[in-house]
Amino acid sequence: MEAHSPHPAATEGLLEHLEHRLFKKPLWTYLRGVHPLVILTSPIIYLCAIPFFALDLAVTIYQTICFPVYGIAKVPRRDYLVFDRGRLGYLNAIEKVGCVYCSYANGLLAYIVEIAARTEQHFCPIKHVRPPLRPHSHYPTFVPYGDPRAYRKLVDRIAPAPRSA
Repeated sequence: MEAHSPHPAATEGLLEHLEHRLFKKPLWTYLRGVHPLVILTSPIIYLCAIPFFALDLAVTIYQTICFPVYGIAKVPRRDYLVFDRGRLGYLNAIEKVGCVYCSYANGLLAYIVEIAARTEQHFCPIKHVRPPLRPHSHYPTFVPYGDPRAYRKLVDRIAPAPRSA
């Protein structure tokens, strides 16, 4: 009987798995290498999860209720909250928790920025006299500061809220 060699993709996956395990640092070794002040301050980092959860809920409710009224397209939350790094085999449990937390915090803030940007684009699409350091993606479409004609022309095209009969 002829021996079959494994499928190349299976071999590659096995090699990747072995390499990940090789670079995974055991918890005790990892903890011994962490500065004590980092360990002592880590609860402060994770304490921020409470306002993040509250903000997540509030902003999601806001856009769910208000965006349809204003005629603004909803921001898909799943496009901003990406949780893939926690599955990496070379991370230990502490590193995985940290990666998941950072993914949530940064993804949530990007999600909120997009919701705020769409709101600003709808209600106040005017550039600032002093440009922000990192303007959101909608900012370039805003009208110049101090240009009433451009402002009125733009906002008169924005769909008003539906009127009750």
